[in-house]
Amino acid sequence: MALPKNYKYTKEHEWLDVQGNSAVIGVTDFAVEQLGDIVHVDLPAVGKTFKAGDSFGTIESTKTVSDLYMPATGTITEVNNAVKSAPESLQSDSFKNGWLVKVQLSNPSEVNSLLDAAAYETFTKE
Repeated sequence: MALPKNYKYTKEHEWLDVQGNSAVIGVTDFAVEQLGDIVHVDLPAVGKTFKAGDSFGTIESTKTVSDLYMPATGTITEVNNAVKSAPESLQSDSFKNGWLVKVQLSNPSEVNSLLDAAAYETFTKE
């Protein structure tokens, strides 16, 4: 799947769809492919605040358990319970319905330091 051009990306393979002072966060297709069969996703409670770079949950596959890292400082406003109850759905749709959390950004300018789609694509080919 082609990367959404308007999203921002991290080197830890999270994506961020910024919408004003809030954002939707998920994991990229690249991460999902590397993980293999996803069997569990652990996400935080609504209302929890995380700093950029903090682990905000885990994603578990038949191969490994990986931390999920917050791309920008913010407070969780919504959690995708559909992904929690059917984590394997990330394998077919990691961008649209496969979002993990929604956050209210504390400092929206933090996203300027994240990768754009072209830079992320280059990073994954290195």
